Amino acid sequence: MLNKNWALMAVFSFLVACIVTTMAAHAEIALGSASRLSMPLRYGYYDEKCEDIEKIVGSTMQRIVQLQHNVPAQLLRLLFHDCFIRFSVLLIFQGCDASVLLADSNENGTVEREAIPNRTLKGFDIIDMIKDEIEEECPRIVSCSDILVLATRDGIVLAGGLYYPVLMGRRDSKESFFDETMAEIPRPNGNITETLRLFSLRGFDERETVALLGGHNIGKIGCEFIQLRFSNFMGTAIPSGFLEELMQKCPDDNSTITKMFNEHTARGLSESAMSYSQGLSALSSFGTSFDNHYYKTLMRGRGLLFADQQLMANEKTAAVVMDYALDEGTKFRTEFAHAMDKLSNIGVLTGFQEEVRHSCSHLNSDQ
Repeated sequence: MLNKNWALMAVFSFLVACIVTTMAAHAEIALGSASRLSMPLRYGYYDEKCEDIEKIVGSTMQRIVQLQHNVPAQLLRLLFHDCFIRFSVLLIFQGCDASVLLADSNENGTVEREAIPNRTLKGFDIIDMIKDEIEEECPRIVSCSDILVLATRDGIVLAGGLYYPVLMGRRDSKESFFDETMAEIPRPNGNITETLRLFSLRGFDERETVALLGGHNIGKIGCEFIQLRFSNFMGTAIPSGFLEELMQKCPDDNSTITKMFNEHTARGLSESAMSYSQGLSALSSFGTSFDNHYYKTLMRGRGLLFADQQLMANEKTAAVVMDYALDEGTKFRTEFAHAMDKLSNIGVLTGFQEEVRHSCSHLNSDQ
């Protein structure tokens, strides 16, 4: 009996060893396949396939922005909402993949565009326009996610921000993430603890968070985002003079106001557009809209959004606000460019993952 038991145990051990070995082999194959599917972003990714991509995007953006000065702000917000998404359960990032551009319905009938934080997004038509021009020169080569990152960078330059080089090679997602958008996009009335938590999950420290929120210094804002503050909702006290000014500018929630009205009158983008025509790497003129007035207004208690003014409620973020407010915006522009470069590379798809869409608003399978 003893010998029989030993024999059975030996057979069982052999079978377990075989199963473990087989599972390890499959895991190794799977990891190998994943490494072949994914590859790092790089500079000059399109040099041999579409070498004029940056020239096409740059010239198109210059033409558009000369006619529509609010486009840089629209694309900046569009990119932020695209890159900030992650899978809530697995905590896996799925950012900067052009999923926000999809208009096709998922199985549950919802796409990111329809989520409450995204309903006021604009700039979809701008990306479609640039994509059409690129498709004429380089059909089925350049991803929508790369176009969005490039166009946003060029818009920032045209608004007076610094040029920063962009890594390329992103692929476009075949999915849209409605539920994640509802949970993961920072709220205009979010407190500083929640804002820092969301940015920290994506690898941004307090200083980088303050830099990225400085993107709020350009564009317009819907009055529905600030009207709750008129009655000091949630304890968001507003200086009386500023409150009266806001109420005059926002008689109803269908109005929009420029984010610069409470500091000085916007001078437009003509100066930065002129410097852009001399080359994207040239520094746009100081004094244009992309300066540090956002931080100066926060120090005076005149932040438009509750989430903005909350930067003064935390010792570390308040110190950064004061640091950025000291000069004419040089430090802010420099650190904003670094933070944008970091944001643009979160959770990207590369290699043979997903697809390169022929139309930015539709999956290839639906065309």
